[in-house]
Amino acid sequence: MSSIGDVLTRLEATIEARKSESPDSSYTASLLSKGAERCAKKFGEEAVEAALAGATGKKDELAAEAADVLYHLGVLLAANGLSFADVAAVLAAREGVSGHDEKASRGK
Repeated sequence: MSSIGDVLTRLEATIEARKSESPDSSYTASLLSKGAERCAKKFGEEAVEAALAGATGKKDELAAEAADVLYHLGVLLAANGLSFADVAAVLAAREGVSGHDEKASRGK
């Protein structure tokens, strides 16, 4: 079984490679060609589907929807010039910090 980090690294490489493909032949290229706003909307739609799957307790459906969320997050990050490494850096910086303390430290 692959680790989530390995899978996300391969996913990110695939998204990067698809940037240069025709939007007619690549779903990823099609999303990216429509801009960050469209990528964000699609990510939100997938996140809602994952939340609904989680509420029903259907594990297989939730896993499939979570995979869609991660894919669309990768596309959204790419559309904004970011990567999963950027997200990992933020998460690493938050390690060991209480969620309440971290939230309180954010600007209002």
